[in-house]
Amino acid sequence: MRVMWTATVAAAALMMAAPAAAQIAPAKLDALKAEAAAGVQKRAKLVQEMIDSIFSFGELGMQEVETSRYITAVLEKNGFTIQRGISGIPTAWSATWTQGSGGPVIAVGSDLDGIPKSSQKPGVAWREPLVEGAPGHGEGHNSGQAVNIAAALAVKDIMIREKIPGTLLLWPGVAEEPVAAKAWFVRDGLFKNVDAVLFTHVGSNLQTSWGQPQGTGVVSVLYTFTGESAHSAGAPWRGRSALDAAELMDIGWNFRREHLRPEQRSHSVITDGGDQPNVVPSKATTWYYFREQSFDNIRMNFEIGNTISEAAAKMTDTTVEHRIVGTAAPQHMNRPMAEAAYENIKKIGLPEWTPEEQQFARAVQKLVGGKEKGLDTKIEELKAPDAEPKSGGSDDIGDVSWTKPTITIRYPSNIPELPGHNWSNAIAMATPIAHKGAVAGGKAMAMTMLDLLTRPDLLAQAKSYFTDVQTKNTKYQPMITNEKPYIEINSEIMAQYREKMRPLYYNPKKYGTYLEQLGIKWPSLVKPQ
Repeated sequence: MRVMWTATVAAAALMMAAPAAAQIAPAKLDALKAEAAAGVQKRAKLVQEMIDSIFSFGELGMQEVETSRYITAVLEKNGFTIQRGISGIPTAWSATWTQGSGGPVIAVGSDLDGIPKSSQKPGVAWREPLVEGAPGHGEGHNSGQAVNIAAALAVKDIMIREKIPGTLLLWPGVAEEPVAAKAWFVRDGLFKNVDAVLFTHVGSNLQTSWGQPQGTGVVSVLYTFTGESAHSAGAPWRGRSALDAAELMDIGWNFRREHLRPEQRSHSVITDGGDQPNVVPSKATTWYYFREQSFDNIRMNFEIGNTISEAAAKMTDTTVEHRIVGTAAPQHMNRPMAEAAYENIKKIGLPEWTPEEQQFARAVQKLVGGKEKGLDTKIEELKAPDAEPKSGGSDDIGDVSWTKPTITIRYPSNIPELPGHNWSNAIAMATPIAHKGAVAGGKAMAMTMLDLLTRPDLLAQAKSYFTDVQTKNTKYQPMITNEKPYIEINSEIMAQYREKMRPLYYNPKKYGTYLEQLGIKWPSLVKPQ
């Protein structure tokens, strides 16, 4: 739905109560922003080390043990107070730092987890896993925390010197791929006292947006069927096949697709189909993602899935239970905050890519059949949202966006024209492309943090948009109530691969970059014969 933001609404927003932010004259704020950008640039080495280290850990959702230990150590060293295990999730944490009393609370987040089977050597334009079959950062989530921490440290220095009151709250997007944490953070009050949320995500340009973007919300659900085992040849009539039930559910859902809205996206995998063919499976589990573009339609498809699962159980004389793995609300981003961030983005611009970096990007694009356009060289315009946004992927930052005024800033650490959720998306993520793109993203984050800390008018406008436009007719509908987070997910995969991956962890004390540690010449375009 297209939303409107008029001068009248903006003027009314200024009349609303706002947090006790420090009011700084525009000229001085511009100077502080330039200083913040320089502060991020000064931390380019920290950005590189964080990106390369987290890339080398390659951990999946809920198992980001090394990643969270590493990040919280960096934050503690820099004066942040850490609370670990938030929402009952071992790898989740919050990090807070406060200057003075009062002032806005700005929450800054980014994701952590990797993708199954996407282990890949960085900096080489061909397929070569670091560890065959292992997970890796085939999405680029190894880079976002470096963006946020560099920005927060640069802003922290300024807040101390200028005595700008406020609190910085850093937090991790644990298990974003199965959308299994942020709804729990919201439920448990992580953002209760927050005034605004800045989220960041890897991309191939430096950009932000407002309103409802392309994409969907989702509920991620495991359906586990229970039957009775028997000898598949000797006495099959004595068995009740849980696998038959799982397959019948898939058949039923696939027939139902024709009669669902075209905007829906749904997909499933059978995670447990039995043990061996000569034993009738007594247990079987199928994992579904039901995606749609509104709260009501997500819930409707979820209920249809539940009905079909129960029907499949009845047809096979089995029983079925379902467990929510994760949820993501449809996203809605804050217009005044996005417009402020875009003004900062225009001042920063994209990194100056070298001919070698462009050549490498085109080689990777050719490798996966993408358009050989190289890296982006022009900032994209901030556009109004589509009147009818297209369907697509999901992100549980959507739940946060319905709780507090929120935007996402994307930064150019990856190569455009790649398939996503794929080993090829890991190729650039521990190279100069990722490092330079994250520094640019850190500058945009730092400058926008200063806007929110020092402009009461911006916070008032953001709150007005949130209450008078975004949530005027649509309210947040959480999909979880008392469910516990699925903290055991991916544990078996990481148990299988972690010790094989451990010898390849990056050692920044010994090597300047991860490419150097791996003996990779940058850029490597042709695989040695």
